[in-house]
Amino acid sequence: MIGMPRLVLPTVAVRSSFLAAMAEFAAEGRGGHDDESMIGRDLRAFADSWHTAEGFAAYVEALLRERETPRSADLVPFTTWWWIEGEDFLGRIALRHRLDDRLREYGGHIGYDVRPSARRRGHATAMLRAVLEHAGAMGMGPVLLMCQSDNAASRRVIEANGGRLGDTVEDRLRFWLPTAKTGWEKVRVEGNP
Repeated sequence: MIGMPRLVLPTVAVRSSFLAAMAEFAAEGRGGHDDESMIGRDLRAFADSWHTAEGFAAYVEALLRERETPRSADLVPFTTWWWIEGEDFLGRIALRHRLDDRLREYGGHIGYDVRPSARRRGHATAMLRAVLEHAGAMGMGPVLLMCQSDNAASRRVIEANGGRLGDTVEDRLRFWLPTAKTGWEKVRVEGNP
């Protein structure tokens, strides 16, 4: 029995499935110099070292260290979780612990990706819901999440988790989502909570 999908901190235990997922992302064109997503960044920075167990272990350790503070002035701490079922890597989601000026305009608190072969099965909605609980447990109030204005699937995921549209910056929709700590009765949405 495989079990239900769940969030886990990055682990070497799902390396084989993770590599297959990264190949799927690369096949759809991710990882180019214009891909500013976390998947794009990781493909460019780490893909050459993932083929060895040691290289993959170093990558996992690097992700786990991203939670640490203090950090350099241009980086905020964040936690990455992987969404897995058994030993199958289905996606990743990251929660930035705070926002800086750049993240308020581009990025927000949360970014996520579901591997192409696992899409349209509710994984994005479920992993976002799980991360909102973690955000609340960390004492975070409403969190900012953005998506491109033409990304209807991501918009549905955000709205299914209680996201309310705050405003639009360029071609990005900015949504505020309640966490386990906050309900909408405590939140004012006018581009900022």
